[in-house]
Amino acid sequence: MADEQKELFRCVKELLEADDKSAITQLLTDRRSSDIAEIVEMLNNQQRRTIFSTLSTPTLAEALEKVDEATRGELFEEVLQEKELTSLVSYLDNDDAADILLELPFEMSVKILETIPPDQSAGIKELMAYAEDSAGGIMDPSLISVFDDATIAEAIEKIRAKDADEDFFFIYVVDKAGRFLGDVRIRLLMTSPQNTKIEQLINRNAIYVYDHTDQEEVRNIFKKNDLMVVPVLDKNHKLIGRITADRVIEVAEEEAAEDLYAMAGTDPDELDNVSILRAARVRMTWLLPCLIGTGITAFVLMFFQGKFTSTIFAAIVIFVPMIAAISGNAGLQTSAIVVCGLATGDMAAENLKKVFAREVRIAFLVALSCGIIGALICGILPQLKNTGIGTQQLSQLSNIDFGEQIRIVMAFGTGMFSSIMVATTLGLLLPFLFQHIGIDPAVSSGPLVTTTNDSISVAIYMILTLLLI
Repeated sequence: MADEQKELFRCVKELLEADDKSAITQLLTDRRSSDIAEIVEMLNNQQRRTIFSTLSTPTLAEALEKVDEATRGELFEEVLQEKELTSLVSYLDNDDAADILLELPFEMSVKILETIPPDQSAGIKELMAYAEDSAGGIMDPSLISVFDDATIAEAIEKIRAKDADEDFFFIYVVDKAGRFLGDVRIRLLMTSPQNTKIEQLINRNAIYVYDHTDQEEVRNIFKKNDLMVVPVLDKNHKLIGRITADRVIEVAEEEAAEDLYAMAGTDPDELDNVSILRAARVRMTWLLPCLIGTGITAFVLMFFQGKFTSTIFAAIVIFVPMIAAISGNAGLQTSAIVVCGLATGDMAAENLKKVFAREVRIAFLVALSCGIIGALICGILPQLKNTGIGTQQLSQLSNIDFGEQIRIVMAFGTGMFSSIMVATTLGLLLPFLFQHIGIDPAVSSGPLVTTTNDSISVAIYMILTLLLI
């Protein structure tokens, strides 16, 4: 938090403690809604109640739209009454109102839609019908369009008549059926004769997206083409809205957060609700399969225990964490690179052959290096007995005859190499597989997959050791 914002928060706290509502109103009235939202996030519900009773509805509506989802959930449940919430929603643009209503319980959102003006309610319902993560779900229906036979004078008059606090960079051109033909920069309208026909200025190669396009793809289109705004069309090629760069920035933040949650083994849904029980349930949804996976690893060790003498098994099992950790991390590095490339729409990442050729060569060098270094560690550790810091298992390893020690070292080095190659292959292929079947590729970097890698790498190590010994 910037120093200025910290000072503002300190002043608000002091005024809240003094219960000076008029001073709070005076202090916050001309502040940006983003500043107010940040302050609201750091207050308790009683203090939030006071803030909401001192400021105007338009200011609070903008602040409500900008607070994080967890805070908004608390406001819905414990601070705002249905009548107040209805009043706030009615001040928001339709796209922002639709986003907030989708976070509410279905019954409450229905009641609010029945209370607000019918024309606004109809527009919000249309937006709520789209998938939340689609172009239709994030678009703004506010735009300016003219027919292709209109003149520049008529187009400018439409801009003047537009009763909206919006920034317009283009005016869109449609035919009589409402089908999108192209766009015209506002600048051209200002520099061309007033009687010029719009059709003479149309950019017919304008980039557009359809209402069902995924928001991640929309973000990539903006990035690749340096766009400020893009029109949204329905399946009949009719113009229905637009997406602006500020909305895409929000989408990028949401997508990045979702990927981080997936890679950490949790879910952004836990932030939608203040309940710690809900958060614990979301996390356990991921952790329970991991527990099962670690149980499988334990079963693998139990299965191979009877295949070795107790001395050899005790000696080789101390190197299991090294195999599991290094191979798991190697696979995680590869999957993180691929997931990032797929998320940003990098064509190189979408070319499986090209990525495979590169990553396999990298994996070979990494696996070879780790296998050699790991084998050296496996050979050196038994000598620590003579330094007085060796464990009982190391003592047992040093008591094994030299030939068996060499075979254990070879098995460990080979097992390390093989496990890294397998883990890297999984880390490479799983993101592509998950994307193909409609699952977020970031899941391939989560705890569930790394736990699976552990079980596989331990099984490889044990099988190679058994074959060599």
